[in-house]
Amino acid sequence: QVQLVESGGGSVQAGGSLRLSCAASGYTYSSYCMGWFRQAPGKEREGVAAIDSDGSTSYADSVAGRFTISQVSLDNAKNTVYLQMNSLKPEDTAMYYCAAKGMGGTWRNVDEYNYWGQGTQVTVSS
Repeated sequence: QVQLVESGGGSVQAGGSLRLSCAASGYTYSSYCMGWFRQAPGKEREGVAAIDSDGSTSYADSVAGRFTISQVSLDNAKNTVYLQMNSLKPEDTAMYYCAAKGMGGTWRNVDEYNYWGQGTQVTVSS
């Protein structure tokens, strides 16, 4: 059974940093895409960044240059994906979710992801 567990959220002041972690287990596909999404109150869930099993990364324009996605694979069924967030802004405030799907398609398409974590809250104050 696939499990995604996020951690690392919290409250910071603008300009600060946070590192989110997503511990993934039970995902035995050799090719995959792991994504970070966020959803602010009253807004749609949006893609933040994604990383493929081959190491290719993608970013939303709003976070490019400030956020970095990376991963550490222990074996094919256990993987941890990180989202390093620097120079945080109040508009980054949201619930952040980790998600997984097969490779291909569009990384930022919410509907393509089969598995989701429970989310971790990030709050940035001005």
